[in-house]
Amino acid sequence: MTGDRVLRMALPAAMLALVVLVWDLTVRLFAIPPYVLPGPGLVATTLIADRALLWQSLLVTLSITVQGFALASIGGVFWAVVFNQFRLIEYSFYPYAVILQVTPVIAIAPLLLIYMPQSLAVLVCAWIVAFFPVLANTTLGLNSVDHNLLALFELYKASRWQILMRLKLPAALPQMLAGLRIAGGLSLIGAVVAEIAAGSAGAGSGLAYRIAESGYRLNIPRMFAALLLLSLAGVAIFLVLSAVSYAVLRRWHESAIRRER
Repeated sequence: MTGDRVLRMALPAAMLALVVLVWDLTVRLFAIPPYVLPGPGLVATTLIADRALLWQSLLVTLSITVQGFALASIGGVFWAVVFNQFRLIEYSFYPYAVILQVTPVIAIAPLLLIYMPQSLAVLVCAWIVAFFPVLANTTLGLNSVDHNLLALFELYKASRWQILMRLKLPAALPQMLAGLRIAGGLSLIGAVVAEIAAGSAGAGSGLAYRIAESGYRLNIPRMFAALLLLSLAGVAIFLVLSAVSYAVLRRWHESAIRRER
């Protein structure tokens, strides 16, 4: 079993090394200029040389991402509980949550920038795309409780609050955590899209603006460096949320128990 874990870690690392090697050889063999496709060495050099600027922009983007994710998590779980407890409210408002989700955020962002301050508009975009996965997954979990267990609680005359806290929320926890993992990456996407739509420079500019700015100036190595930081940030968010999910579920849920085998 230990060999399987080593293999699961080694294969992605080997594939990454292969991709970087092919990338580097392609740039060298075909003498591709850096303003078209910079090599991995030049991207790494740019990442070090521009670390102060890129790090500051990364913190701005991550700040918006974390705030949007927190609001989406709290709001999604809260409204899922409300929908589960009051079906009339669910029937009245759930379709509008779906509409909010399926409307492209790139189309909403310019409108929000008209009516809101830039920082608030960017935060709302990050919240919009992250909210629905938490709401939908948690609602599904709450509505998927074993009817036999529900009948047992009702047989013992448990109150609605006791059923919610002792049965429905624990049973919905795996779906809720899955929604949170999805929402973490989507909040980063929403922040990036809103930053690109905002397109303003200054001390508060995030990585998305740095990417757009680098494209305008044909500073492609910096663009790749910023993209690399965004990718690493997304991976880090996913790994952190996956670790939290595993820590919560590892002692009782099958998905986490199988992972240990």
